[in-house]
Amino acid sequence: MPEDYKYTLLEELTGAENERPMPRRKASKQQNDLQFSFICLLLCVIILIFFLGMYTDSFHPIIDGIAVQLGYQEKQYAVILDAGSTGSRVLAYEFHRGYLDGRLVLDNELFKQLKPGLSAFADKPNEGAQQIEKLLQEAKNVIPNAYWGKTPVVLKATAGLRLLDPTKADGLLKAVRGVFRKSGFLIEENAVEIMEGVDEGIFSWFTVNFLLGRLNGKNTVAALDLGGGSTQVTFAPKDLTQNIYDGFIHEVPTTGDHVKVFTHSYLGLGLHAVRHAVFTNGLPENQTAIDSECVNPIVKTKLFRYSNREFLISGRDNKKSTAENPEVDFEACVDNVRSKVVPLVRPKPVTLKQHQIAAFSYYFERAIESGLVDPTLGGEIKVGDFYTKAREVCAIPNTDQPFMCLDLTFIAILLQDGYGLKPQAQIKVKIAQNNLRKKFSYSLFCPFSYIKESTTTKSRGHSVVPTISYQSG
Repeated sequence: MPEDYKYTLLEELTGAENERPMPRRKASKQQNDLQFSFICLLLCVIILIFFLGMYTDSFHPIIDGIAVQLGYQEKQYAVILDAGSTGSRVLAYEFHRGYLDGRLVLDNELFKQLKPGLSAFADKPNEGAQQIEKLLQEAKNVIPNAYWGKTPVVLKATAGLRLLDPTKADGLLKAVRGVFRKSGFLIEENAVEIMEGVDEGIFSWFTVNFLLGRLNGKNTVAALDLGGGSTQVTFAPKDLTQNIYDGFIHEVPTTGDHVKVFTHSYLGLGLHAVRHAVFTNGLPENQTAIDSECVNPIVKTKLFRYSNREFLISGRDNKKSTAENPEVDFEACVDNVRSKVVPLVRPKPVTLKQHQIAAFSYYFERAIESGLVDPTLGGEIKVGDFYTKAREVCAIPNTDQPFMCLDLTFIAILLQDGYGLKPQAQIKVKIAQNNLRKKFSYSLFCPFSYIKESTTTKSRGHSVVPTISYQSG
């Protein structure tokens, strides 16, 4: 074989050997590029999940659970006393702060109540204060001792005290302040006060929409609260350019922004206040034995207490009633109630009908007591159902519920003639369901407000508005 041929063959072989690793280096580079791209993609997904999770409620409990295991969760408590016209209630809230965004998450709630209302002790302020002290003890039973000094406590009195003589109301508040000072809880300035009707309505609206999960969106529901001495209507008008609610619009801080709401407290349109107005219509002020056209003739001398006075109420005979079938003259009762209710509905909430409506307190209680809704689940009923049920109840003799005819008639007239709702309009009358097992109460807004103030103070002048959510358990 010629030498030059051998050389050429060797050169070709050597060149081929030198070229063989090249494909392997190229494949290795492609593999590294793929790995890098995958890592970048994975990091992007993790970052995306994290930032989405910051604004997704379902993500927060996961992170909070991890924080609990690592001992990073911060517990906070708040105690609210609602001194209503017919009873006093204590609500003790347990919160934790969300690890990601500092939102307040409601973990547990205590609810206890005692009757009668604080206003019933107008002439015995120390006895009224003792009732409040018993409720504070209920709160102490569920809040660890180490947290008492850091737990804000407030008492908000409603229409019951607003209707009292100012001197007697001040005497009650002074006695309660003395109990507060000895309680060991954190007592801020103005911790014990009579709440304005505006605040009462706003607190109710906030609580209802919070429990229904509507605070984060624009589709909030209207809140109708019916107490003993007053009633509140609160909703976020869809169109504020008409200026029909000038002087009644207020900004409410929510979980993400401020919402402008109409709210008004109609003093004298509470359930007990209307009873008193109807019973005493046209009678001398000192008369306490009363016959009423809104009470069945079978009812005799039933005790009714209002504003520290006692009245004995009996049913009035009428042409429709017989010995065999005693009944109320429904039309006469409607006329009396309408004359006392409609003139007090000023301003009239003319755009209320544009909203979904949640009604509670005495709306709920009378609905379950008359069989309109399930006592456990609540339900959705039509406005006209109250009127239909009122007519039905007024035709049935019932000494166990002597004032039910009047109460249902009043609610029907208030909703239809007072607020202008159509009979077919739907109202949610519910207090509890699987994830919303809390009593609708204005007082959920109170700890939100007080903890918000505390957070703002700690932030050295920078406004910090914590959000709040409910974690079922």
